[in-house]
Amino acid sequence: MIAAYLIGPGKIEFRDVPEPGPDKGEVVIKIKAALTCGTDLKAFQRGHPMIPMPGPFGHEFSGMIAKTGKGVKKFKEGDEVMGVHSAPCRQCLYCSKKLYNLCKNIMSTKVLGAYAEYLRIPEHIVKQNFFKKPSNLTFREAAFLEPLACVVHGMSGLKVGKNDTVLIIGTGPIGLLHLLLAKSKGARVLMAGRKKARLDFALGLGADAAVEAGGLENAVKDFTAGMGMDHVFECTGRLQVWESSPRFARRGGTVVMFGGVKGGTSASFDTYRLHYDELMIKGVFHFTPADVKEAFSIICAGLLVKSLISGSYGLNELPLALSRLGEGDGLKFAIEPER
Repeated sequence: MIAAYLIGPGKIEFRDVPEPGPDKGEVVIKIKAALTCGTDLKAFQRGHPMIPMPGPFGHEFSGMIAKTGKGVKKFKEGDEVMGVHSAPCRQCLYCSKKLYNLCKNIMSTKVLGAYAEYLRIPEHIVKQNFFKKPSNLTFREAAFLEPLACVVHGMSGLKVGKNDTVLIIGTGPIGLLHLLLAKSKGARVLMAGRKKARLDFALGLGADAAVEAGGLENAVKDFTAGMGMDHVFECTGRLQVWESSPRFARRGGTVVMFGGVKGGTSASFDTYRLHYDELMIKGVFHFTPADVKEAFSIICAGLLVKSLISGSYGLNELPLALSRLGEGDGLKFAIEPER
C-alpha cells in the first residue's frame, strides 16, 4: 500500500509499505477520507512535538473495515466506520481519576498514518472510540469526529446555553467548529478574526455578528450592552490573543484557551480582574471517550461540518493541499486515496 511519511518540515515521502494486518481485537480500515488540520499543517511547516519525524502522518479519518482481528464482534468486513486516533489506557493514575484526556499513555499509544490507503486501529481505540458510520453521513463528514470531539471537550462543563453570549477569536476550522457547536446550543455568537472573507463566511454559518480584530473591544461592548461575554474561546494559538482574551469576559465569565502556544511561553493577565471579577481561565487538551460519543451524536444529528470542506485531493496531492492551507487558501481539504 501507499502511505505518506512526514520526513521533515516541508518534506513528505510516499512509501510503498506492507498492508497492515490486525492483531487480536484490532481492525484494519481502508481509508475513504482523511482531513487536513492545523496540527498537521504546523508539523508540515516546522515540525510538531506530538508528531514524530520521520513517521506516518494524518489523524482525522473515516473508512471501511478491510480486516478484523480475533475477538472483534462489533465490526465486520465491509462496515463503514468512523473513529478517532487515540483512547485512554484506563489503568494509569489519571485514568483512575477519570481524567481520561490526560491519560499518561494517550499520546504514546495514538495512531498516526491516516494519509494512506489502509490504517490499523488498536484494540483500545476499537473498544472505546470507534463507531459504525450512519448511511446518511458522507465519509468526509464522518472524518470530522476527531476535531469536533476536541471542541466538545473545550465546551464541556461550561453550560453554554440559550442566549448566552459567546466570543470566538479565530476563524480557522476550529473557530468555525466552535461557532457551529455554540449555535447548536442556542448561544449568541460574535466572531473575531483578521480576514474579512472568513468573517463573512462565519456570518453565513450563523454567527450573529463578526468583527475584525482591531474593532473587537467596541464590538463586545455593543454586543453585550457593556457587560462583557459569558464565554470567550481563544482559537488562534497566538500569545497576544491569549493575553487579551480575558479583557472581553464579563464578571464571573469563562475564558477557554483552546489554541496551543509554543512550549515554554509565559502569558500575563490582569490579576485584579482574575481575583475580584472571579474570572475562570481554562486550558483544554484533547478529549475523553464521553466527548467522542457526544461528538458522534452531534454529527449524526446533522451539524453542518461539510461546509468547512474546501475541496478534495488524491493521496499523492497531499503536499499541494498543505501548501494551499499554508497560504491561507482553504479551510480543510479531504484527502481521498481512491480519488
